[in-house]
Amino acid sequence: MQLPEELSSAAFSVRRGRKAGLSTGRLRGPDLVRPFHGVRVIATVDLDLIAVCRAYAERMRPCEVFTHRTAAALHGLPVRGMRPDGEIDVAAIAPKGLPRAHGVRGHRVKADLVSIEEVDGLRVISAIDAWCQLAAELTERTLVVLGDALVRRQGPIATIEALRRAVEGMAGRRGARRLARAFARVRANTDSPQETWLRLDLVDAGLPEPAVNVTIHDATGKQIAIGDLVYLEWRVLVEYDGEQHREDRAQYARDVERLDDLARAGWRVIRFNATHTGPRRILAIARVREALLAAGWAGH
Repeated sequence: MQLPEELSSAAFSVRRGRKAGLSTGRLRGPDLVRPFHGVRVIATVDLDLIAVCRAYAERMRPCEVFTHRTAAALHGLPVRGMRPDGEIDVAAIAPKGLPRAHGVRGHRVKADLVSIEEVDGLRVISAIDAWCQLAAELTERTLVVLGDALVRRQGPIATIEALRRAVEGMAGRRGARRLARAFARVRANTDSPQETWLRLDLVDAGLPEPAVNVTIHDATGKQIAIGDLVYLEWRVLVEYDGEQHREDRAQYARDVERLDDLARAGWRVIRFNATHTGPRRILAIARVREALLAAGWAGH
């Protein structure tokens, strides 16, 4: 029996399948997979995070909500939404019992400690609440990356002040001190996780902290660039080149003109990309140090 159209492109509960006229045998058909007990989905559907969450939503209790990594990823933060074992994070609002299902990491949360929102039709805690929850398990630097993403330049989800209030509200909870340390390093207006990692690497290597996405002008006052990581005092610019710089020919042409303008204005530009890992990254950071020293930085 062919599946009804409304069941052929997304997950559905066994109960909904029976109402649509599917027999027990059809629900056990080889073209259907079982992401969770009581849920079926056509085998050709790509079970990415959204699809898996939609599948679980077919059996989700009214008291349950997506949390932790899963909520953060659903909000678009740069973190894997599924744990290494493939589990998603689901919490029950206390005092309800923990969610229990294969493929689910169950949690319990207090209603007064989280805000519940809807993302793509799914019940999730707020992005800030997810950031706070993850303080108990992620590193300080990773929390900085997520914090930067919350207050990013394009499409920010939160404000620095909102993060500050959340950190203050975490007092006494697991990960509170780590989150406070991370918050002190969060900067608004970043463009990418790679940019944040690079800024942290520069500072952790003992270099001064660069300003983020600052407008650069020439001697006449004309804007010539918006720099990723900018040392205005020493006219040193550190850039992270993503894939679009290599694949977009128009972007590449603009970059060439921009670099010429910066050179004429007396700026030293040092560029990083995805190949700058390990020893190559260390050498590139050393070049930043040399450029700063040559421009008059005292080295401390």
